[in-house]
Amino acid sequence: MAHPHVLHITRNLPPLVGGMERLNWHMAEELAKYATVTVIGPAGAAQYKPESVDISEVPLKPLPLFLTLAFARGLWLAFRERPEVILAGSGLTAPIAWLLSKLCGARSAVYLHGFDITASNTVYRKLWRPTFKLLDHVIVNSTPTKELAVAAGVSKNNLSLVHPGADLPESPQSAERIASFREKHGLQNKKILLSVGRLTTRKGLREFVEHALPQIVDQEPDSVLVVIGEAPKDALGAGIQSVESIQEQARKSNVGEHLKFLGVITDRTLLATAYEAAHVHVFPVRHIPEDPEGFGMVAIEAAAHGLPTVAFKTGGVIDAVSHGESGYLVKTENYTDLSKNTISAIRKPIERSSIVRFSMKFSWNQFGKSISKALISSMKNPKKKKSTKN
Repeated sequence: MAHPHVLHITRNLPPLVGGMERLNWHMAEELAKYATVTVIGPAGAAQYKPESVDISEVPLKPLPLFLTLAFARGLWLAFRERPEVILAGSGLTAPIAWLLSKLCGARSAVYLHGFDITASNTVYRKLWRPTFKLLDHVIVNSTPTKELAVAAGVSKNNLSLVHPGADLPESPQSAERIASFREKHGLQNKKILLSVGRLTTRKGLREFVEHALPQIVDQEPDSVLVVIGEAPKDALGAGIQSVESIQEQARKSNVGEHLKFLGVITDRTLLATAYEAAHVHVFPVRHIPEDPEGFGMVAIEAAAHGLPTVAFKTGGVIDAVSHGESGYLVKTENYTDLSKNTISAIRKPIERSSIVRFSMKFSWNQFGKSISKALISSMKNPKKKKSTKN
């Protein structure tokens, strides 16, 4: 099929902020190079949409209203536009994609993250998760998520692994811009440990401040943990660590002066400058079975700017960090080794060209090619037949 039509349904789009929101935005943009794309997304998303994509908005909250109206809007669009594929941007909208595909004869697909499969909500596990194995195709974001999908009953024949992409800079930031960033935030002559992302329980920043930062500061007294991000307001199923609770832990651990919060930075140039001003990206994601780290896009973004990541070896992080090439992976909950490797990354930096070279495997352009290939492949496969066995 030369130019198929894809109906993409997701709650995760800007103006919401986060990795899944960036991913779905880029998924729509990249797919539009190979297909006609219509998106059903949350209210406010239209002003941020890619130019090549049409978007139909429904209210974000409450969740039941979003799901109901997304289905109703999808039903209207499915019969008006006759898409070949109905794609759910996460497990949340997978039942809508499956049901619409049955009603209009399209193929159904979903892009799954680890939490899509492990979410512990009883209703979700009974009504949502069984849908995954009924879809015509399932795309997963990491090797561990693939294993979870198979364990949940998804056929390996209907699975594709497509890692998320990252924004790869065309050139490094200027020395003047980096110096200005450090001066503005009082970081001159400091060893900057950077954390970027939402402040959820899984991200483990409070535990890092308690168990690792004191050891690092003891060896590198000029170290400062710079945090970009805030507690999520609209994430589903995510436990929160507040700025205040992390600051309180820093005071208890006598590292209060070695912690600085910059809030959310959405400007790409400012964020790029923060990455390139830092010495190491710390990613102390905790191993929480019911809330796994699906991939770790921020580690790829850091690598794209030549910044190494030190992280626990858990969830999809194992795909996002190459030990010794783009950073270091240590055994989960081993804060002593995490501290040692962070200090090593500061004192003996990995060659920047090695880190950047690793990141180039994860361009959004490559992501789009892989997603398109997976969806087109699913259209060529015979439709599943309902079993006649008792």
